[in-house]
Amino acid sequence: MKTNKTRTQGIIVPAMTISFFPQVIRGAETAARQRGYCLIAVNSDDNGERQRELLSLLHAQRVEGILLVVAAAPTAIHQISRIVEAGIRVVCLDRIPDRVPVDSVSVEDSKAARMGVEHLISRGSRRIAIVTGPLTLRNERQRLLGYKQALLGAGIGPEAGLIGQGNLRPDDVAAICRERLGASGARPDAVFSTNGPTALGLLRALRDGGLGTPQDIAVVTFDEITVDDLFTPSITTVVQPAYEIGFRAAEILLQRIEGVIAQQEPIAVRLPATLKIRESSQEVEGRKAAAAPGLHAGVSI
Repeated sequence: MKTNKTRTQGIIVPAMTISFFPQVIRGAETAARQRGYCLIAVNSDDNGERQRELLSLLHAQRVEGILLVVAAAPTAIHQISRIVEAGIRVVCLDRIPDRVPVDSVSVEDSKAARMGVEHLISRGSRRIAIVTGPLTLRNERQRLLGYKQALLGAGIGPEAGLIGQGNLRPDDVAAICRERLGASGARPDAVFSTNGPTALGLLRALRDGGLGTPQDIAVVTFDEITVDDLFTPSITTVVQPAYEIGFRAAEILLQRIEGVIAQQEPIAVRLPATLKIRESSQEVEGRKAAAAPGLHAGVSI
């Protein structure tokens, strides 16, 4: 029998090779399957033009709704608006676009970043640098805001020279960090990274510069970047509830499709993050002990 219902959803993520996004997809897939829907997952490569093509492709496949993590490259607002105007429900997750009235699910970005930086402050760090992704993304701007709030709350003035904007390509970030860490002037005693790919670039720069963490520079990052028992030192991480983000976003999308949610105003769900404290942010005294002669104290990648 022919029907207007395909019982399919689409999800567009920037990179399935980043461990955060497969967890998001799994959560969304579980929610979809519980209601008898299939999920089509595609990868935008963080490219705005590729994202446009995928939105058109999913529209042509007659999906009933789309879960979207917007590309880091500037995304034209009309891309999303046209899909919504075509009658396809859209829920944005993790990266929330500016000036687009759509439902959204993400972590509490500024609070989560503040938690990570406050941890570094509590263990004795005062010159704390930050390495961000592209500030065209709202979540990156919010994480930078949380960093500044944590410093100001501790009576520490943010220094422009300690704020570095990168991209989401580890090799590029490593080059930026090598240049900054090798520059003259006081070296930071800690670095906060706002996402996983940026953290990988930072750690590579520390390794290449012969600097160890935590004994030379303490490190805290957003998002899990390693298998904990295969990585030395283990990295202190602000962990997003990736599976729950995907699950909740798919639930909202399904409820919109099925008419369970009637309100016209966009729904904004913001979930708390957790902090996993590991070796890379040991206290100052611990750092001195870790640098004992004969022990390898660098970063192994």
